[in-house]
Amino acid sequence: MSNKAAINTEKAPAAIGPYSQAIKAGNTVYISGQIPLDPASMTLVEGDVEAQTRQVFSNLQAVCEEAAGSLGDIVKLNLYLTELEHFGTVNEVMQAFFAEPYPARAAVGVKALPKGARVEAEAVMVLGD
Repeated sequence: MSNKAAINTEKAPAAIGPYSQAIKAGNTVYISGQIPLDPASMTLVEGDVEAQTRQVFSNLQAVCEEAAGSLGDIVKLNLYLTELEHFGTVNEVMQAFFAEPYPARAAVGVKALPKGARVEAEAVMVLGD
């Protein structure tokens, strides 16, 4: 008997490869990387890195909620940026979505992201006590 279950919601972009939006194992939820795709159209949102970051966090939020959690339950967040000079903008947007205590976090500069996105985020969420 497996202790893992796939989490899937239409309120976040469908997986664009052989992966699940998230996997719940016990009270831990591993959320796959979210890029700034509009879930309805599956197209990259238009606008600057701020608009893209808002969409990324909205997508993460939708997956968290489908798993019966919230962004406040995220304990680890990994950010991937194609341009590290956008680090400050991403921090500002993050403060609009998260409250203290903030999750542990890494921010990594990468050469490219799927679909030409400027930012991607993946997370680990723990539910309950």
